[in-house]
Amino acid sequence: MRLVGAAISFGVLCFPCRKGDKLSKRRTFLVQLFSLVSRPPSTLLYSRKSANMSAKKRKATSAAGEAEPSTKQPRQENPKKEAGWLHGLIKQQREDKKDMKFNKKRERFISETQKIRQGSGGVLYWMQRDQRVQDNWALIRAQQLATKESLPLHVCFCLVVPKSELSTLRHYSFLLKGLEEVEKECKHLNIQFHLLRGAAGDVLPDFVTGHNFGAVVTDFSPLREPVQWLEAVKKGLPEDIPFIQVDAHNIVPCWVASPKLEYSARTIRGKITNLLPEFLTAFPLVDKHSFSAAKSAKAVDWDKTLASLQVDRTVGEPKWAKPGTEAGLAMLESFIDVRLKLFGEQRNDPNAAALSQLSPWLRFGQLSAQRVALQVRKNPSPSVPAFIEELVVRRELTDNFCFYNENYDNVKGAYEWAQKTLKDHAKDKREYLYTREQFEKAQTHDKLWNAAQNQMVTEGKMHGFLRMYWAKKILEWTTSPEEALSIALYLNDRYELDGQDPNGFVGCMWSICGIHDQGWAERPVFGKIRFMNYKGCLRKFNVAQFERKYCSKKV
Repeated sequence: MRLVGAAISFGVLCFPCRKGDKLSKRRTFLVQLFSLVSRPPSTLLYSRKSANMSAKKRKATSAAGEAEPSTKQPRQENPKKEAGWLHGLIKQQREDKKDMKFNKKRERFISETQKIRQGSGGVLYWMQRDQRVQDNWALIRAQQLATKESLPLHVCFCLVVPKSELSTLRHYSFLLKGLEEVEKECKHLNIQFHLLRGAAGDVLPDFVTGHNFGAVVTDFSPLREPVQWLEAVKKGLPEDIPFIQVDAHNIVPCWVASPKLEYSARTIRGKITNLLPEFLTAFPLVDKHSFSAAKSAKAVDWDKTLASLQVDRTVGEPKWAKPGTEAGLAMLESFIDVRLKLFGEQRNDPNAAALSQLSPWLRFGQLSAQRVALQVRKNPSPSVPAFIEELVVRRELTDNFCFYNENYDNVKGAYEWAQKTLKDHAKDKREYLYTREQFEKAQTHDKLWNAAQNQMVTEGKMHGFLRMYWAKKILEWTTSPEEALSIALYLNDRYELDGQDPNGFVGCMWSICGIHDQGWAERPVFGKIRFMNYKGCLRKFNVAQFERKYCSKKV
């Protein structure tokens, strides 16, 4: 029996499956839904009945002995696609939908006024979470507004580096190198890109006033700091400037998918899937802008900017993940071509190359989840429904949790049953106890846990199945649930490229506090929180192979 997949909650798109979650019905429902939404009838997956009938026909033909030779030509293998095929295909898809209308359900007004101020100097897109040009509903909306009013279009990003152990070279290098690509593309499209230094509430209102912008559009994040930035900017903007937020991260806008905190994937799945025919659409092209600014934005010296940041440079850049949208699309292409066919059956095996590996680009908004879904759904692989469940339902569930639960990163945010069971077992005797430093240096008695930690520290990623095991063992080997959650979030957010994201918060909350899960058989320390152990991993995959690969790495 497979375990629940909270791995998407850790941003790696590799959920194991939930026991007792009516898996077969869910798979059937998703196959039918995505076939109807996205595929022509000729590409529908064969039903089990039709497959069995075909097998019977083949058996009968074989039993007939010397049959007449077939007049059909031998089946031709699919020709190998050239590298970069996806980029050209997507470019054509955008061009075909160039004049597509914007669904206004994707936006909400933060300001009272909704009319663009006349005589203004342009429209501004304040880029935050979605750091890309194409496939970005917020930028699409900003360009459409600017074009309608015959105004120049500007994009800005407010760069602020908190004084924190979580501010590392790993994260800020990935961010800045992605933004460098954004600046280049904006310049090509006659869109002015500005890099502002400082908190948005401090620098953005004056920037808007100084450039006489007539409207500000921004994207959506459910996390605490971006929500505070949004409120600070709202207070600082002139009252006659429309301030519009567009959910460019989720396929179904978070506030449209549900108006409340959802209990689990089971309760939100139907709400999201019912709305997919409306929201899982193609993207229009962000085209070369027709109206030029009177003054060009100052060019950014990206190397100098990165060198100036006060970040922890001991957490370096991993070699496997190249920043930027182009690299994200290349990773998507390789997933479709090579790994997608393995995803359905092997995604819970840390030794198998079966995962999408897309989480860093999704986390920084360099790649759109909607774009991923649009391209993956066209593949005939039986892995598609399982992947779409994780990419769409499970991932958007994490935004729902963080948007509607202010305690998304502490034990107070757990369900009542989970808080009670954790409290009841808080004083249970632990066989092992480790400090945060020991965890960070992979100095536990468990070689598998140490190997997983080493992978995270050195590569900036950890296989999703192991991230669940990893987090649950922290609960088992610390003095309290509060300490366990604090350490898990610290390690995840410091070392994972996809850290500091709703997926990570919910992943740790699922593993330690039972979020989106149910109560299980009661046991020491865990209470009714789902338990995982080393023997269970031995049954799942070749543990020794994984340990050999990563126990030799130095953190």
